[in-house]
Amino acid sequence: MSTVTEEDHLSISGGQSNIKKHVSLSLAALGVVFGDIGTSPLYAVRECFHGDFSIPLTQGNILGVLSLLIWALIMIVSIKYLTFVMKADNQGEGGILALTSLIISNSRKKGNERWFLIAIGLFGAALLYGDGMITPAISVLSAVEGVQIIAPSFRDLVIPVTIVILATLFLFQHHGTAKVGAFFGPVIFIWFAVIGILGLVEVIQYPQILQAIFPWYGISFLISNHTQGFMVLGAVFLSVTGAEALYADMGHFGKSPIRLTWIVLVFPALLLNYFGQGALLLSHPSESHNPFYGLVPSWAMIPMVLLSTSATIIASQALITGVYSLTQQAIQLGYLPRLTVTHTSAKHIGQIYVPAANWVLMVATIGLVIGFESSSRLAAAYGVAVTATMLISTVLFYYVARDLWKWNMLALNGLISVFMIIDISFFGASITKLLHGAWFPLVIGFGVFTVMVTWNQGRSLLLQQLKNRTLTVDEFLQSLALQEPQRVAGQAVYLTANPEVVPLAMLHNLRHNKIMHSNVAFFHFSTERVPRVPNSRKVEVTRLGDGFFKVVARYGFLEYPNIRQVIALANHQGLHFKPEAISFFLSREKIVTGMKSKMALWRKKLYALMARNALSATAYYDLPSGQVIEIGLLVQI
Repeated sequence: MSTVTEEDHLSISGGQSNIKKHVSLSLAALGVVFGDIGTSPLYAVRECFHGDFSIPLTQGNILGVLSLLIWALIMIVSIKYLTFVMKADNQGEGGILALTSLIISNSRKKGNERWFLIAIGLFGAALLYGDGMITPAISVLSAVEGVQIIAPSFRDLVIPVTIVILATLFLFQHHGTAKVGAFFGPVIFIWFAVIGILGLVEVIQYPQILQAIFPWYGISFLISNHTQGFMVLGAVFLSVTGAEALYADMGHFGKSPIRLTWIVLVFPALLLNYFGQGALLLSHPSESHNPFYGLVPSWAMIPMVLLSTSATIIASQALITGVYSLTQQAIQLGYLPRLTVTHTSAKHIGQIYVPAANWVLMVATIGLVIGFESSSRLAAAYGVAVTATMLISTVLFYYVARDLWKWNMLALNGLISVFMIIDISFFGASITKLLHGAWFPLVIGFGVFTVMVTWNQGRSLLLQQLKNRTLTVDEFLQSLALQEPQRVAGQAVYLTANPEVVPLAMLHNLRHNKIMHSNVAFFHFSTERVPRVPNSRKVEVTRLGDGFFKVVARYGFLEYPNIRQVIALANHQGLHFKPEAISFFLSREKIVTGMKSKMALWRKKLYALMARNALSATAYYDLPSGQVIEIGLLVQI
């Protein structure tokens, strides 16, 4: 007889703990990661047969469109993102900015090629802002439109109800998602279970629809329908619009839970529902105006509309949170001015709230609902931003595989060619809707991209001007040796954007007050192109002599500088400053335009405007306001 030892008990207990943790992460990933792609059945099939670019309802067309939908999910989600792109993680983090940072920080690219990679990465990130505006609008609106099926007389209430839901969603953002986040996974789990069952019921009645699994139906559809068939690809793409989120949210949940959840639940449920909608159209072509709700029995219509609305709100929440995270990364990497960022959870560092981004999203989303009036019209605007981002992700992945992983070029070129053909096809089909609303996310993308590049270049111009007006640290210390000013007991910290030069605030204070503290530290905060920097190498202290120190604090693009943490870590390295006794000196630049440079005048004025409205360094670094002295500087760029 075999016996179970204590070690066996521990092994079993540990295994059960890991399984429980895996299941918990997978359930949490459902609500955050799969909300967008999971609510696509509400409108994807409908737009192929009932939208502005719809095609006739024939058996060949239904099987062809369904085949394209299925293979889009397989090729883009299962193969491209889950199998390949998710391998390209930046210390476990995903997303287009993380991918761009991975390439730049691990390569020696300079000049035009480096600028090209940064530019397309920034533009791909900027396009996601347009996606973040359209997704809540089309998702919630498509769900609420189910009310028209229950009672056509309620048609006039669809827009007002949608606006109320969206406004409420944005107004409650400052409370954070920590309290309601626990409900996201279970609600989306119920959603996938229900849509899968609804599709299965219809498939059982019309099993011939399963023929659509064969790819030649999709190929035949494209050949026989020519231009119209190509344009329908724009509607087919609506089924995979949430694929980029799988990669972007990888850092929150890990690769395994996302892959497991997709294979076990999400993909089967989506397949069944799409098959079910196709079967319904074969038997009841009149349901083309809304085949999703056509699957729902009349007795279940009201609860289904409520469930759909809940699912779309969760999908919208996930994308809104994604925009917050993207904004935070852009600020940390120096592509956006400092903005107020509030952490809404003490346990989860990724749960943040950015008021400026929230109000812009709210106004834009509600404006889209009022302007487009229906989810069908919004569908024409949807997709082009995501297809462009996916295309950019493919290009960036190529550089990672070629330069970092040293993949075999023949195999890599073959793989990338397949991905490029798919991405370009969907992008080309989406861009045909340019005059039907697709211009909107492109305009938003170009606008955000312009702001990002302008801020980065303007900041470089400013730093160059400041550098030209000051001394290097070595020159400054040499000048003190010749004529040292009067020194008073105390500790002073000067924040500097360049650790190699003396802050202008220091020189101005010395020029006007003629005195200097006995202990002075120059603090420089550097954002690394990695998600997080461990505490062991976060702070570096250099003794400059005569009571001077240089402190360089390094943070990742998913972290926020913490002055108290920096002082504590620096004190362990011999700084010995008391936080309550420190005087913090900052410079506040007043920027005026006029200097000749390659930067256009209107962009200089845009930079000056952003600089005036940026969050103060006192608030950004959480400095004790009663210990801060700001010194004004006039700088021309």
